[in-house]
Amino acid sequence: MAELLDGKRIVVTGGTGSLGKTLVKRFLSGEHGTPNSVVVFSRDEAKQHDMRMEYLQRRVATEDVTYHNFERTLQFVIGDIRDFHAVAQVLVNADIVINAAALKQVPSSEYFPYEAVRTNIEGAENIVRAITELRLPVETVLGVSTDKACKPTTAMGMTKAVQERIFLSANLRCPATRFIVVRYGNVLASRGSVIPLFIDQIQNGGPVTITDPRMTRFLLTLEQAVDTVTVALCDSKRGEILIPRIPAALITDIAKTLIADEPCTQKVIGLRPGEKLHETLVSDEEAPRTVKRGDYFAVLSLLPEISPTNPTTPALVGELSSESFVMSFKQTAELLEKNGLSKNNRANASSNELLR
Repeated sequence: MAELLDGKRIVVTGGTGSLGKTLVKRFLSGEHGTPNSVVVFSRDEAKQHDMRMEYLQRRVATEDVTYHNFERTLQFVIGDIRDFHAVAQVLVNADIVINAAALKQVPSSEYFPYEAVRTNIEGAENIVRAITELRLPVETVLGVSTDKACKPTTAMGMTKAVQERIFLSANLRCPATRFIVVRYGNVLASRGSVIPLFIDQIQNGGPVTITDPRMTRFLLTLEQAVDTVTVALCDSKRGEILIPRIPAALITDIAKTLIADEPCTQKVIGLRPGEKLHETLVSDEEAPRTVKRGDYFAVLSLLPEISPTNPTTPALVGELSSESFVMSFKQTAELLEKNGLSKNNRANASSNELLR
């Protein structure tokens, strides 16, 4: 794995998001080899500018910062995953494509479901179409999915489930390119997750709102999310979904740890529309096609042309649910402490700073 990225030209769509930024940082670290270029493709020029300034460790945008974009290893391209021509152009010289572009806010996707279709489904199809029609020599495309794509109950989950199918079936349309997917649940303190919400509520005196005291969630750090991507790039076979084997926690234990000794209470407000009580990373239907892969599970393709047989000894006998892997309160508190989310560690940090 040390030479995984040597000389590679990598494109990260949605590269200014929480995961995208951490991925780019890892790719540029040299831990997995030295890439020829890492291109961040997204539509937000302000976020790209902030990321460029952080990369160059500069506070003032002088001419040498704002220009020379394509002379550096880290490059920025403005474009929309929904725009086929923009996608095709950025993929022309790519060896590896990481698709982290997504509409992931559940309520927004419910109010505007076709917007989720355009980004999460049509965006993925644009990548596959560009490689197919232009015969681009892309080696690997990796799609970043979510637990909400497994047994989906929301528009966001449904569109991500279709995105998985688009990428995995593309192995038949583009036999020279390997298409793979990673799927995981809550990423600790990522943009839009519950932890920044709880921290804001605590800082404003509470209450901390709990939808249901029985609720559980898988917990994954940003670094673990990036590890999942790099392991998939190294080991995953065509048409596979790679899933990390991670612990889960009661939402009430997360809230209790973050509150600590603050004069703040928890308030149960009831499940939101479409919200799941527990997360599922592998469904009952996928379990017979699931194998162990080190610290991960790999779900083999449903299509017999890609994975001709099911494993003789599946790794799971039923669904992989957060309800079955709940940590104790002590373990939950230790995990949050280790990741800088205890009261002491965040005393002087805003929730925005925790997202960097």
